[in-house]
Amino acid sequence: MASEPPLRIIHCFRSPVGGIFRHVRDLAEYHARQGHEVGIVCDSSTGGAYEEALFDQIRPFLSLGIFRLPIRRSVSPGDLRALWGSYREIRSLQPDVLHGHGAKGGAIARLIGSALRVNRYRVARLYSPHGGSLHYSRATMTGNAVLLTERLLESFTDALVFVCDFERQTYVAKVGKPRCRSERIYNGISDRDFDTIYPQEGAADFLYIGMLRDLKGPDVFIDAFARTERRVGRPLSALMIGDGPDKEKYEQTMLRLGLGRRIAMMPAMKARAAFAMTRAVVVPSRAESMPYIVLEALAANVPVIASRVGGIPEALGHGNIALAEPADADALAATMARSVTDPKWRAQVMPEPICFKGKFSASVMASSMMRLYRELLPRPGCKAGCTVSPNLA
Repeated sequence: MASEPPLRIIHCFRSPVGGIFRHVRDLAEYHARQGHEVGIVCDSSTGGAYEEALFDQIRPFLSLGIFRLPIRRSVSPGDLRALWGSYREIRSLQPDVLHGHGAKGGAIARLIGSALRVNRYRVARLYSPHGGSLHYSRATMTGNAVLLTERLLESFTDALVFVCDFERQTYVAKVGKPRCRSERIYNGISDRDFDTIYPQEGAADFLYIGMLRDLKGPDVFIDAFARTERRVGRPLSALMIGDGPDKEKYEQTMLRLGLGRRIAMMPAMKARAAFAMTRAVVVPSRAESMPYIVLEALAANVPVIASRVGGIPEALGHGNIALAEPADADALAATMARSVTDPKWRAQVMPEPICFKGKFSASVMASSMMRLYRELLPRPGCKAGCTVSPNLA
């Protein structure tokens, strides 16, 4: 039996930072190694030296290239320019698959894919929310408008891909039961990241690593750290790694609480390098989908203390004692204090390695995604009943 032909895959997303960028990089690398051609369309106005270094690492796997143009976070007239620029670039690349990530990336991929169909060029259109618009509430006019837009865009979607069961359940609750195909494919970590990282000498008791903005809970982390010290009755140490719009605010909070010497701050770096600097990773988010930092830490055998939000309980286990209620600094402090006072705590919170790897490895993620891509595209000779028609020259 002849092997199936390679696919031309374009990933569209707004901001090349955080979990979405990690997700796309992993998919691109795995699929490129399998012989597929992959490209990226994303924003040109976000990211710094750290993200540029990540682009340099992934560039050899992007045979269709990297196309960057300004894409704002909020809805603006500039979206029309971004849409037109993306359309011209994507049309020239003749993709088989357009996969949008996040609200803006999802809209670009699906609208452009549908425009290509009008011109008798067929392409599979997929959308992964990664939280994004699902953080909005129907209690506000803005939230209603965003969620209604999500519903309308289903008409231009061949498949929705959720990164955890929580994300799928949230979509159903806020947008409605999908009227197109939907799949749950967990985020996955590269096999090379499943090696234990041991804390170096002088490692901090706790690490926060991620974007420095309120949604991710750095303020909760700082408050909880102060409460943890009071609970255990001795000074502790912490490290905050990352960049973001609220960095100065958090620095002022630490100074006000007298924690400037016990909580150090460093710019963004690779997670595995940061893990060696700590004994436990703290994820105090107010909202999440399936954060990579949790998976990366667990793969490196580093304990995680986290808010009970998004898909985090699916990774740690719903009854895990390392989970705390979101935006509750006192509950988080109680868990943090237990981690430094109970010798048995670590053994109680770490998931079983073999089961964890079988569910959250990048090879499993990439294989599941490729299966879905193939099922959305026609087989050679398919005429009637195909989900997507063959590409037309």
